[in-house]
Amino acid sequence: MRITAALLTLSFIAIAGCTPHQRSPDEIREQTARATSTAARDAKAVAQGIVQGIKDQRTININRASAHDLEKLPGIDDAAARRIIDHRPYSDSEDLVKRHVISRAAYDRIAGKIEAR
Repeated sequence: MRITAALLTLSFIAIAGCTPHQRSPDEIREQTARATSTAARDAKAVAQGIVQGIKDQRTININRASAHDLEKLPGIDDAAARRIIDHRPYSDSEDLVKRHVISRAAYDRIAGKIEAR
């Protein structure tokens, strides 16, 4: 990430230095500061996106999750979370459907976000 930001900054500096007309050192500093600021902002946005993606990829263990954690799943309300907890343990996440704890449609929405270990 830092390498990308550094390369982007150096690219802006190189481009700014290749203009045919003479510019004052102050103008060059201002343009460099703007380019650096933009590169830093973009690098931060990319890093935040990566962190969010990693958070989104975490799975919830249906054998150990609290009701609060289960309610974070799409379509799982307090009643469904309570049913999931009441029917523990599960050998496989598909047990939720096999045991009629939640519907197939509800399971399909959360299948990639849960596991049973």
